[in-house]
Amino acid sequence: MTATSATATHARRRARTGGPDDGSKLLENVLGWTLVVVIAMFVTQLGLM
Repeated sequence: MTATSATATHARRRARTGGPDDGSKLLENVLGWTLVVVIAMFVTQLGLM
């Protein structure tokens, strides 16, 4: 193992944030856009815009 590969391995380990690693971002995107729509509906119902 060279110094470069050891540094790269250490950086990859450190960069992990600890969230679930499902590999798919589809559910996250759908839930995010759903939240945006729900907030927009509440704002329009309150008449703030």
